[in-house]
Amino acid sequence: MTRVAAVDCGTNSIRLLVADADPVTGELVDLDRRMTIVRLGQGVDRTGRLAPEALRRTFEACREYAGIIKEHGAERLRFVATSASRDAENRDEFVRGVLDILGVEPEVISGDQEAEFSFTGATKELAGGDHLPRPYLVVDIGGGSTEFVVGDDQVRAARSVDVGCVRMTERHLVRDGVVSDPPTEEQIAAMRADIEAALDLAEQTVPLREARTLVGLAGSVTTVSAIAQELPEYDSAAIHHSRVSHDRVREITEWLLRSTHAERAAVPSMHPGRVDVIGAGALVLLSIMERIGAEEVVVSEHDILDGIAWSVA
Repeated sequence: MTRVAAVDCGTNSIRLLVADADPVTGELVDLDRRMTIVRLGQGVDRTGRLAPEALRRTFEACREYAGIIKEHGAERLRFVATSASRDAENRDEFVRGVLDILGVEPEVISGDQEAEFSFTGATKELAGGDHLPRPYLVVDIGGGSTEFVVGDDQVRAARSVDVGCVRMTERHLVRDGVVSDPPTEEQIAAMRADIEAALDLAEQTVPLREARTLVGLAGSVTTVSAIAQELPEYDSAAIHHSRVSHDRVREITEWLLRSTHAERAAVPSMHPGRVDVIGAGALVLLSIMERIGAEEVVVSEHDILDGIAWSVA
């Protein structure tokens, strides 16, 4: 076993996994897995820069994670940064801050690399059984981008497109600096058109409709599963490998898009940092399911973070 630490810093959240990995058996044993909403991508779509307050929140989380990594005695650490830091003009400021705190330079990876890590993390467990038909379509709906990967045991095709729950919310659902509560039909239609255009782009590279199993990753998808199950609190064990039907995803998405901030915040499994962006994230998921004719989505709690851990192990 090798004790490894993996950090995934995305547009909306930063996450840590410390685990013991056995490459021979394919076993990854969690020691600590946690997530902090830092909204690193705040305003990036509009300004092209990482906001000072977003950097402060992110560096604060990094200091907390540094203590946890040291406490567990991880032998190796890999820090991967995704959409927001890839797009920002002042990403060097972000890189320097992480290096000072954690002692490693964040790797600002490409969308294709992001997709491959997500596929590995999501499907390594599934590969051991034949209960889910292949090929898989792994969809990682992040804050700033969504990754599409089709594969069997290995990646066949991948594409990253710039639609995510934060980017869509800021682009279409914010007026005068305030998130519409709830959004108008015109705003929803504009957001849907943006998502459909991105799906057209993804299909130029990835044969989305060839997939026989849709696997959904990241907070928008896991939150939809938690709502579908009416969980009294967020429960990773109940969410991992749960299945949500297309009809249920549609019902939940429609409710999220017509609900108020207070109504969404009252959902017991809802993370406070997702309240304003979950409607957009759910619409991305629903649009994907409609595009490929998926009857259900298999929800995975194992994703890019697990893929990063395997890469360093």
